[in-house]
Amino acid sequence: MVLLGIDIGGSGIKGAPVDTATGELRAERSRIPTPAPSTPDAVTEVIRETLGKFPDVSGPVGITFPGVVKSGRVLTATNVDPQWLGFEAATFFAAKVGRPTIVMNDADAAGIAEMRFGAGRNMQGVVVLLTLGTGIGSAVFLDGKLLPNTEFGHIEIRGKDAESRAAARIREEKDLGWQEWGEKVGEVVARLDTLINPDLFIIGGGVSRKADKFIPVVQSMVKTPIVPAQLQNAAGLVGAAVVAGENPVA
Repeated sequence: MVLLGIDIGGSGIKGAPVDTATGELRAERSRIPTPAPSTPDAVTEVIRETLGKFPDVSGPVGITFPGVVKSGRVLTATNVDPQWLGFEAATFFAAKVGRPTIVMNDADAAGIAEMRFGAGRNMQGVVVLLTLGTGIGSAVFLDGKLLPNTEFGHIEIRGKDAESRAAARIREEKDLGWQEWGEKVGEVVARLDTLINPDLFIIGGGVSRKADKFIPVVQSMVKTPIVPAQLQNAAGLVGAAVVAGENPVA
């Protein structure tokens, strides 16, 4: 089955048709900058534009959102417009695009993709995926089963949210070298390592393409093995498409 996955991020909205059996993209990924302000209406227009780029792909649509989502309703919206708080996103999107739509946390979607097709495939025990981008997303799995809507990007590190210290955005904004930024990421990962003692960390987000520049720094601070995401920045939309195929009702 080929379905469309859409990944709403703080800086860009990505979409592509996904073979839900293999996790492979069936066309080049679309990326459109996230509108400012990123209101529901503005984001919906980008989603409609993305759908228009893939007219041959029908069926339900999977959409990720950078915040806590329960039963299609947005409960947190740290890096997007506050109009999203309490918003019935799945119902709204389904009405606007005329298709069954699921909406889920972006890191959870990325984690599902990595556990099924990528770095976490066939892994048992506790696996933690961290996505480093505009913020820090997290997904936790026990023997392949998801614990949804964890928000480890907001744990406190020396008086501040973890993502305000170690998101990929911070590296760019403060022009940090890989060593210095890697140490900030390592501090976050080390805290989680102490708190939950996982069997594997997976580091995702677009910055995972540069894994060799910072993961060795992080690994030097943490006892648990750390690996880069294999699906990199496509993981979220892949996972969303997979979930849409398995549960197409919003």
